[in-house]
Amino acid sequence: MVRYSRIAIFLATLLLPIQSFCCTSVIISGNARADGRPVMLKHRDTGEVNNRMQWFSGPSYKFIGLVNSSSKGGEVWAGHNSAGFCIMNTATYDLKDDNVPESDMDKEGILMFKALGICADLRDFEHLLDTLPKPWGVEANFGIIDAKGGAAYYEVNNHSYKKYNVSEEPEGYMLVTNFTRSGRPADRKGVDRFEAAAGILKGIDISTAGHYELLNGISRSGKPILRDISSSSIVFEGVVPGEDPLLTVAWTILGCPSTSIYIPLKVFGSDHIPAFMKEYKDGDNAQICSQALVIKGIYGFEKGCAEECREVEKIVDNGFSRGMSPSRYDRFVKKVYRKYRLMYLRKLPKVVH
Repeated sequence: MVRYSRIAIFLATLLLPIQSFCCTSVIISGNARADGRPVMLKHRDTGEVNNRMQWFSGPSYKFIGLVNSSSKGGEVWAGHNSAGFCIMNTATYDLKDDNVPESDMDKEGILMFKALGICADLRDFEHLLDTLPKPWGVEANFGIIDAKGGAAYYEVNNHSYKKYNVSEEPEGYMLVTNFTRSGRPADRKGVDRFEAAAGILKGIDISTAGHYELLNGISRSGKPILRDISSSSIVFEGVVPGEDPLLTVAWTILGCPSTSIYIPLKVFGSDHIPAFMKEYKDGDNAQICSQALVIKGIYGFEKGCAEECREVEKIVDNGFSRGMSPSRYDRFVKKVYRKYRLMYLRKLPKVVH
């Protein structure tokens, strides 16, 4: 059996630029979509390109989180829980207005971990912020959708936050990269990605936009959005108020979006994250993420194997349903991964001797 090489994975990450934590995100309100379900995209850029998914049982809710593969626990970088509460973040550089040392910052992942364990909706998240000791150790935009129709961005620094209800936006959606509306204009980052994504969104029918349109249209759109430090992409598709929150789906790409495939993840009542998306026996990284990094190292992040990945994803889109049983789901994702792995092996012989 041909196996991916740890050396190849290392080489694939060796030349990553120093700039990191620069993500692109979109929230579409359920009011703007024909089916009434809110949708949220996080396209993650980070210096830590080794990612995996992990199951957690919080104080109030069970949840699935995106974690750095080296993580020892207690933080996630996006996720959703059994109440249908979904959260993600993008870094900002224009909000910090205090002398809190850098060593006490970058706690966004810790805050999201706490929120997923105890929050069911926007109101719960606001209560969490209102009762947390300050300084919070964050400088970020937090995006949230919930099962009660809530969809909002929060611009948060160490001691305050400002909320934007996406349903109040004229076009029914809100695009956020690495700056805020209320922050210092001189310190804005990610403006080029904001402008590129804004142009893409103008060409998309927002009323029907979901995982397919956002992941293919934005995450795989090429530069400046798709970059060498693009490590994962997730589209959360929520529920209509009154619908079972467990029907919330996180369409998740681990690894470079042009060399990996999206897999629908649900919380269910217990851990049904596919084994290839969790910590792998040979190391901390997810197997599919490691494979995607190898392909990226061979073909580059711009070329990748996006067309081949889309062929595998046709099986996903044609075969997945929100209401499938856990056992049927388990069989289904194994079938999908076998198709991806065959594609991966076909790409390898060009460099394996």
